[in-house]
Amino acid sequence: MRDVVGAEDPAAFLDRLEGAAQRTETPCGDGAVVWRSWGTGPVLVLLHGGAGSWRHWAHNIDDLARDHRLLVSDLPGLGESATAPEPQTAETVAAVLARGIDTILGPDATYDLAGFSFGGTAASCLAALHGVRVRSLTLVCCGGVGPSAYQVELLKVRHLTGEARMAAHRTNLNRLMIADPAKIDALALLIQDWNTRHSRLKTPTLSRSGALQTALKAVHVKVNGIWGGLDPPAAPRAREREAALREIRPDVNFHMIAGAGHWVAYEAPAEFNATLREMLRPTRP
Repeated sequence: MRDVVGAEDPAAFLDRLEGAAQRTETPCGDGAVVWRSWGTGPVLVLLHGGAGSWRHWAHNIDDLARDHRLLVSDLPGLGESATAPEPQTAETVAAVLARGIDTILGPDATYDLAGFSFGGTAASCLAALHGVRVRSLTLVCCGGVGPSAYQVELLKVRHLTGEARMAAHRTNLNRLMIADPAKIDALALLIQDWNTRHSRLKTPTLSRSGALQTALKAVHVKVNGIWGGLDPPAAPRAREREAALREIRPDVNFHMIAGAGHWVAYEAPAEFNATLREMLRPTRP
């Protein structure tokens, strides 16, 4: 397994993933949530991070789809999905997703669930709604637990074009998402640019709302955690995040990927995929 896409052109790579997906739409406010599915086997629902889209999982789909049916949404208010109805809360987002999963999988289907960053907050709320139908919940570098997040200063990009815009994306990716500058490749820049152009939901406030802690106390299934050791919002107190998570869930199965930043599933896909697959093994039907 490689940690890079290889020689494949980034746009062609995303087009290939898109073309291989089964696309489904479910109701969301005045529009729809867009879902994509790859592979066969036990269902694994993946929720991306704030200001993101399904593309946050670009380095993971091919591998994980070998032995799972991946069900990946664009979260309400992000990517191609419509904005969720009021009130704009993590719980509202989760309720929309829960109805979508009921529509796609059926009201009794079980699944594993993983959420990155804000997606972890949404996933926790979703797990609280669906109860034991969720076989396991995996949190990936999500805020809302432990010490207050370090405020990462990002450059404004909306007014920029061309090389100036790409340079700003590269700076922002290094400040927030990817610890190793060498991993900020053309694919990461392409994903970041598309995601920011389609982002409408202000997720940081929702992540800091306390929804994650409240939901975790109501979740009675296996909980996992995967963090990048250099995750900027948690640095330099990532281990305090783990300790805080253990206060809520002493049974959490926690793994730190050394040297990786916030977008750990992209920066270290081989270790991330192997770790997630091993964490899901005990709940595999």
